[in-house]
Amino acid sequence: MRNLLLRFRFWISQLPGVDTSVDTARRSACVTVAVALLIPLAATAQSQSAPSGNVDNGKRLFLKDGCWECHGYAGQGGRDGARIGATSLTLQGVIRYVRKPTGSMPAFTDRLITDQEMTDIYAYLKSLPPVKAAKDIPLLNQLKNE
Repeated sequence: MRNLLLRFRFWISQLPGVDTSVDTARRSACVTVAVALLIPLAATAQSQSAPSGNVDNGKRLFLKDGCWECHGYAGQGGRDGARIGATSLTLQGVIRYVRKPTGSMPAFTDRLITDQEMTDIYAYLKSLPPVKAAKDIPLLNQLKNE
């Protein structure tokens, strides 16, 4: 916080027409107020980027709504659906895609799956362990060597 305040003060002092030797107290107060107004905006943006979903409900919905039929029980993907278990998409990216998908996936409007239900499904998908490389699966190695 202090570092941000010092950088902002320096930036203000570099503006054309700003006399740094005059009225330091008033300028300092203005900078402090500006920074104080920006902090809640940053906190709001940070809280929006960290979705909170119910993993158990997400798993239930993933199975109930039939996501597993194309994407597999662990989101590993298959013939008809992409791998979604280890997605790099954000929650908003997933919701946007589910609402207006490309390819053969049907659209799921907010009447079919609410944003909160999508948040729960996303939390479930993020809770899944990462996919192992083929070389790290003993049975595949055994079959390969036969």
